[in-house]
Amino acid sequence: MAAPMELRCWGGDWGLPSLHPESLTVMAYAKFSGAPLTVNTINNSWRALKGDVPVLVSEDIVISQPAKILNFLRKQKYNADYGLSAKQGADTLAYIALLEEKLLPALLHTFWVEAENYCSVTKPWFASRIPFPLSLYLPGKMSREALNRILLTRGGPPLYSLAEVEAQIYRNAKECLNLLSKRLGTSQFFFGDTPTTLDAFVFGFLAPIYKVSFPRAQLQEHLKQLPNLCRFCDDILTYYFRLTVSDPALIISLQMDDNLRKSPQHPPRKLTTLKLAAGGEQSSPLNRLSP
Repeated sequence: MAAPMELRCWGGDWGLPSLHPESLTVMAYAKFSGAPLTVNTINNSWRALKGDVPVLVSEDIVISQPAKILNFLRKQKYNADYGLSAKQGADTLAYIALLEEKLLPALLHTFWVEAENYCSVTKPWFASRIPFPLSLYLPGKMSREALNRILLTRGGPPLYSLAEVEAQIYRNAKECLNLLSKRLGTSQFFFGDTPTTLDAFVFGFLAPIYKVSFPRAQLQEHLKQLPNLCRFCDDILTYYFRLTVSDPALIISLQMDDNLRKSPQHPPRKLTTLKLAAGGEQSSPLNRLSP
């Protein structure tokens, strides 16, 4: 009998199972591959102290960071990439690198650096889910870490001022969204009618941008001009998270189908009913994702 697996992550809101992109990535992959995770939120828990979520716990094994968690699930034979070719596997790594280089800085800025968004949405939301007195400290720490990460990757010559950095990261993010939209086209998922690791990462990055209500949301406005990416997020939320309860304090069970239990190499779960209208370790994904 397989050891139970628990995923600890931030809770959700605005119709999302989690507001945290990395947590969403792992949760989506578990849904796609049929991995039987029990998801527990760290809301109002001292587990938030380290901030290193998501964390997967299986007996005496503790794993953080999405790529390492996904690799662990693959070793347990929950493999959403079971049907991919070598070229598609290489494309997956390339697009994940693109997401982290081009889209992530703008995502971090939207949540943690843009002053109006941070003060009116991000800080109150996270502070309300962190126990006192940690709630006075941790949101600010997360904001500083986000800014430092942006400046570390985008703050060198020729971009010296924060305004120049902000303009560049949003240009890069919009270009990335355009490329993703063109790559997805009218397909249900990025490699056809079966979701894979790439779909999990794209969903994890896009869904918070798409759903969270910010007063300053230029990235969301651009995303909503790309209807196939919006439909992509809506379809995953509808068909893969339809049993997820809205109360983040409750335990969410991600149960695998009976046919997946019987398979020695669990194939990814297909979504055959959808028709799409036209429309951290800082390292390379090549070093973090096994084939």
